[in-house]
Amino acid sequence: MRNLIAFFACSLAISTASANDPPAAAKTAPAAPSSAKPGASKAEPVKLAALDTPKPAAPSAKAAAAQALSEADAEAELSAKIAARLALMRANQAARLAAAAKAKKASVTRREAVAAITQPPPARPIHSDTWSYEGETGPANWGKINAAWTKCGTGTRQSPIDLRDGMKVDLEQISFDYKPSGFNVVDNGHTVQVNVGGGNFLTVQNRSYELIQFHFHRPSEERVNGKGFEMVVHMLHKDPEGRLAMLAVLLERGKGNNMIQTVWNNLPLEKLDVVSPNVVLDVAEMLPQRRDYFTFMGSMTTPPCNEGVLWLVMKQPMQASPAQMALFSRMYPLNARPVQASSGRMIKESN
Repeated sequence: MRNLIAFFACSLAISTASANDPPAAAKTAPAAPSSAKPGASKAEPVKLAALDTPKPAAPSAKAAAAQALSEADAEAELSAKIAARLALMRANQAARLAAAAKAKKASVTRREAVAAITQPPPARPIHSDTWSYEGETGPANWGKINAAWTKCGTGTRQSPIDLRDGMKVDLEQISFDYKPSGFNVVDNGHTVQVNVGGGNFLTVQNRSYELIQFHFHRPSEERVNGKGFEMVVHMLHKDPEGRLAMLAVLLERGKGNNMIQTVWNNLPLEKLDVVSPNVVLDVAEMLPQRRDYFTFMGSMTTPPCNEGVLWLVMKQPMQASPAQMALFSRMYPLNARPVQASSGRMIKESN
């Protein structure tokens, strides 16, 4: 618009300048020759008069300025209308965007509300002293049940393990000093435990450990090159400084075992009851004739799964009768922790 107005003004100025200049013909017209005929000299003034007649006046500069001002006003009005239209369009677009965002937020809120209704509440962490061998309180969750049992889930020296790829070396013989002693029997809710009177020792690596108690697992918790056994006896020993040594004797079906039968004869009628018979128990009857063994560092196989336990697993299994094993299976058909990762531990075995 501005270019058009400028062009128009320039054209108007040129036209005005051209109109004010005298005609070229009038300035350069030669005098009439003297030999012209008399009739012709009379007609010549008429021609000059016609040439000197002024043309119609062009629009003045004032009129042009007024016209340019009118054009500028029209342009300003049009610009104002365009700006107002653009502002209205922007406002409408912002309103649409705000409405879409509000609708999206409302949709997300509805979905979250539906999910909260349809999804079960998150399971609460368990904090108790109750554990078992299956379900929510089974071995997979022992480390989560109680803050003091975290080793059950995070330890790197946990037991039992599969005894394979052992280093065959000349292990020193375990020295046993077992003798008949008093005992009591308790069904502690996890196994049958026999607490033994003092005076029963084993010595290994120049350290003596006293037998505290022994208990049973079905099936055996330890495996030897992937092979399991029907039961195992764990015999817990402790030295004067509190270090623990666990002797494991594997059990397979065969002839009856006198020591096991003595324990079965004195089982309590109720869980957690304690029976203290007036007879003695010879724990040496639980030892195999061959004294070869595996050894490694591990943990207790029940919560809190404390590590730093010296394990001694006899290579030769002992026997128990099918009836003796069946009696225990009626009480505890399954009370064995699954094998744990060896985590690169050194395992030694007798040649």
